[in-house]
Amino acid sequence: MADQNTTENEASAEEALAEEAATEAAPTEAAAGNEQATDAQPRTLTDFAELAAVATGTTAPERPVEETSNEPQIDEHGRSYATGRRKDAVARVWIKPGAGNMVINGREISRYFARPTQQMMIKQPFDVVGRANQYDVICTVSGGGLSGQAGAVRHGISRALVAYEPALRPTLKKGGFLTRDSRTVERKKYGRAKARRSFQFSKR
Repeated sequence: MADQNTTENEASAEEALAEEAATEAAPTEAAAGNEQATDAQPRTLTDFAELAAVATGTTAPERPVEETSNEPQIDEHGRSYATGRRKDAVARVWIKPGAGNMVINGREISRYFARPTQQMMIKQPFDVVGRANQYDVICTVSGGGLSGQAGAVRHGISRALVAYEPALRPTLKKGGFLTRDSRTVERKKYGRAKARRSFQFSKR
């Protein structure tokens, strides 16, 4: 009889130990699952607001609706507007369907930008997307020199084309026409003649 009681006590003790181990393992697995979920999807302020709403029994705030509209931006005159920048120059550009005329500060492009390289630079966005001589351009540009102004006009034309035809964005983006060229003149440093040029050294 004593042997049977001892065996039963040992069996019950083993069952108790197994239950304790299972109880300890369950929260650990749940915590691991929560950690994985947290790592996969980081929490935002909206998530915490929803949790607080659930805890207090109030209404959760509405999530903002993300606007992913690819609609053309055309004004009442049938034009699209954009701003272009390069160095110290700022260009305001309007484009509309036409025969390819370009008026810059009230003058034709050939009179304002006399260099053929600058004219070619300005017309590059139209050539890349296959819209040469299909849009009229009206532009006002100020600041900087002719080189910077030509880059600003090209940047503005590219952005205006995307505003008029959003489908052209991948092509212009791949060509780098939508990226503002951030290169500018390096500032002069004290103790030097220019940004890096030192004063002439005289031994005597």
